[in-house]
Amino acid sequence: MLPPVVALVGPTGVGKTLGAVELAEQIGAEIISADSRLLYRGMDVGTAKPSPELRRRVAHHLIDVADPEQVWSLADYRRAALQAIQEVHGRRKLPVLVGGTGQYITAILEGWTPPVGAADPVLRRELEAYAVEHGPAGLHRRLQQVDPARAAALDPRNVRRVVRALEVYQLTGRPASQLQGQSSPEFRSLWLGLSLPRPVLYRRIDDRIRRMLQGGLLDEVRALLESGLTPDHPTMSAIGYRQVAEHLLGEKTLVEAEAEMRRLTRKFIRRQANWFKPDDERIHWFVADEEVVSRMAARVKAWLAAG
Repeated sequence: MLPPVVALVGPTGVGKTLGAVELAEQIGAEIISADSRLLYRGMDVGTAKPSPELRRRVAHHLIDVADPEQVWSLADYRRAALQAIQEVHGRRKLPVLVGGTGQYITAILEGWTPPVGAADPVLRRELEAYAVEHGPAGLHRRLQQVDPARAAALDPRNVRRVVRALEVYQLTGRPASQLQGQSSPEFRSLWLGLSLPRPVLYRRIDDRIRRMLQGGLLDEVRALLESGLTPDHPTMSAIGYRQVAEHLLGEKTLVEAEAEMRRLTRKFIRRQANWFKPDDERIHWFVADEEVVSRMAARVKAWLAAG
């Protein structure tokens, strides 16, 4: 029998962080983050990282494991997550993958083997220069011509990933989406999803952005800039960081930065919905109300008992 893993998914701001802790306490679990933004030290406020108090209540993994100067690939994450899952199983605990990064969840539970491939520094510089000359949207259109499936999955503003996808195509002659190998799943999995009506979710996001800006995000970004990072560094692409950095550098007013954070977060939520669809038969959806943790815990216990 394959070892069990539970996934808790859903859009940003829906309540996964606290819900996962309360669920883990009821089912004897440990949490493995599946959020690309939580990997980095010193990026706490803008990523809504679980508080120290929550992390004391339940063990969390793959949070604060890299410096912002580092860039983790999907392959890096998959390797670390598989090791963490093995360690949690070794303690006779249940691993719960928690996050909104759809690629991370799918890579673990569906057995993806991300293409690594050799890098070509000359080609990479050419592609980066193309992005500077034609803009991120122009580079993204170039990817759409050769690999529409991969282009649809990538944010056009994420130049690093678009460059990587084009690099894979140029080096192998095949689209990166076709090289995304898949082996048999290593786990039996139960997917749980948290949902809220979109207007309610948007109001929660607006409130959270306001609290971030009032609760230390400006100081956090200022420290990152002083450490040598620039707004164009890949880790600064997390929503909030580039916008606040541009404000601190005099390129935006704080009102403009906040408005862009709201707009981009709404867009991000819509993109997450492409990974976690309401009609996805893998996912057992729950409305995020006051009784949701009890209902999810009952579902997990029944699933474990059924074997």
